[in-house]
Amino acid sequence: MIIYVKNMVCDRCNIVVGNILQELNIIPRSITLGEVDLGNKILTTEQLKLLKSELEKFGFELLTNKTTQLIEKIKKLCIKFVEIRNDLEQVKLSDYLSKNLPYEYNYLSQLFSSVEGITIEYYYIKQRIEKAKELLVYNQISLTEIAYQLSYSSVAHLSGQFKKITGLTPSHFRSLKDTRKRQSRDKV
Repeated sequence: MIIYVKNMVCDRCNIVVGNILQELNIIPRSITLGEVDLGNKILTTEQLKLLKSELEKFGFELLTNKTTQLIEKIKKLCIKFVEIRNDLEQVKLSDYLSKNLPYEYNYLSQLFSSVEGITIEYYYIKQRIEKAKELLVYNQISLTEIAYQLSYSSVAHLSGQFKKITGLTPSHFRSLKDTRKRQSRDKV
């Protein structure tokens, strides 16, 4: 049985969900972003209700609808694509999604837009900008290195998208040193 969980966006989320499962004496085969594989174990209605309640305490949501599960898989893959993008210089987001999901990109794009109210591409851009904000706040690498790490063609391209999304230039954002301007990646 595989359980789908909304708002799992980082390794710490995996740990929190793992701890919840452990407290409920549910032993998973594996936990990855958005998914808990229970192997052959099937949860009772009561166990699912209790798990749902415990997950919600930490801002997670149990997904039972196939459409919402697919939307979460798309989001999960977009987040992963931001993290590994530098290694995939020639791969397009549309190809990456189609390769990792058993659907054509046009279907995924229409479904995502109808449910989320934004395009997959815009969601991906917002994820890239949140990653750029994170790197800017840490102030350990230059804007040129950030642009390269996030596979922007130039600093100007990064700056243009950054300003369009945030209303600020990356340099101005960095000078604010205000982490409250960042959003949790699951809230994007």
